[in-house]
Amino acid sequence: MTTVHDPSVAALADDLSVWPASTAEPHPGELSVGGVPLAELADRFGTPVYVLDEAEVRDRCRTYLHAFPDTEVLYAAKAFLCRAMVHWIEEEGLGLDVCSAGELELAVTTGFPPERMVLHGNAKSPRDLETALRLGVGRIVIDSPSEIARLAAAVGPGGHQKVMVRVVPGVSAGAHEKIRTGTDDQKFGLSIADGHAQHAIARILDQPQLELTGLHCHLGSQITTVKPYLAAVRRVVGLMARLHEQHGLVLPELDLGGGHGIAYRPGEPALDLTELSRRVRAELHDACAAAGLPVPRLTIEPGRAIAGPAGIALYHVLAVKRTGTRTFVAVDGGMSDNPRPALYGVRYAPRLIGRRTTIDRTPVTVVGRHCEAGDTLATDVELPADVRPGDLLAVPVAGAYHLSMASTYNLVGRPPITAVRDGHARLLVRRESLDDIRSRDVGL
Repeated sequence: MTTVHDPSVAALADDLSVWPASTAEPHPGELSVGGVPLAELADRFGTPVYVLDEAEVRDRCRTYLHAFPDTEVLYAAKAFLCRAMVHWIEEEGLGLDVCSAGELELAVTTGFPPERMVLHGNAKSPRDLETALRLGVGRIVIDSPSEIARLAAAVGPGGHQKVMVRVVPGVSAGAHEKIRTGTDDQKFGLSIADGHAQHAIARILDQPQLELTGLHCHLGSQITTVKPYLAAVRRVVGLMARLHEQHGLVLPELDLGGGHGIAYRPGEPALDLTELSRRVRAELHDACAAAGLPVPRLTIEPGRAIAGPAGIALYHVLAVKRTGTRTFVAVDGGMSDNPRPALYGVRYAPRLIGRRTTIDRTPVTVVGRHCEAGDTLATDVELPADVRPGDLLAVPVAGAYHLSMASTYNLVGRPPITAVRDGHARLLVRRESLDDIRSRDVGL
């Protein structure tokens, strides 16, 4: 291996640390991903456009399978789903975690085995449950007491359905209060502390058509330390021990959810998967040994950590406005294709691409085109001082919760998704057109 001594090369490597591994700079100011120049993608597909590195997605799937042996790894579809993504996940040997009939049907009609899928959600509709039962989903995660009777009735006296119970371990974790789901004061799951989880489990045991296979918990999103997961293991195993004492119940599965944090900007922390696997499995083994229980099979549900770093969003600059001490760089997208900065205050690291410049960088705020003061994509980031209309900006780590949360605000169609691999690009999801939007408007 050759050691890099050129400071400019080392700086570039650090600057690209949150980009897909295939990212290269074939010429100064130009970037390629998957062997395809990003400027070429912008010309071919227009902007805004999402770019997904297929090899990066597949590599991250394999990393999880390697880091978590003897563990069921389910890709969390809510992060991003399309038919190609379903195909990649299935080929790499992961299962699928879905939370709606739409996600479920898209996966099954693409060829994904329903028995390798788990359906969850805090308020499943009758259609969600009917679809899950009709298609034969592997497990349904019960999230509220009312679901027990509804699901048992839908299954019928001669039917059978494997279920889990989502419990709340009382562990606070996650980068923002809006994405913390392991504490009692939020809408998901059944609390261990107040006894609601135990009561729901007792009711499930009275339903012969429902087979309780294990417990499920999900602490939140963008968690970058291992400690909260260890606390959750201890508390959930404690509940398992009480269930064994009260009902003679031995549960074979424990689903610890996902929420694995990634870096959105160079230098930010990310969850260490090797450490997470080693310490969680050790904690689970020790806790079960102390309780006199067999070790359940572990399940995890990464979503963002697989899709997020594989994606890039491309925008063209429409306007540059200097007001007082601030410089605003407005692009042809915004909160309709990435609402996360407005929702959670997430910060990104956009980069000028497509042309070489030696001008010093200056702090700017990258804003969107929508009629909201909060339509901001990146606050106080450094771009070359000569940034101008027509320039191309690339935003890394855009593969998760962008298209899946996109809207048609101001009747702006949602961007397309393209995939790159081995020097080739293809369209996965086409751009939403004005005709698409008009076709739904049937009231005149």
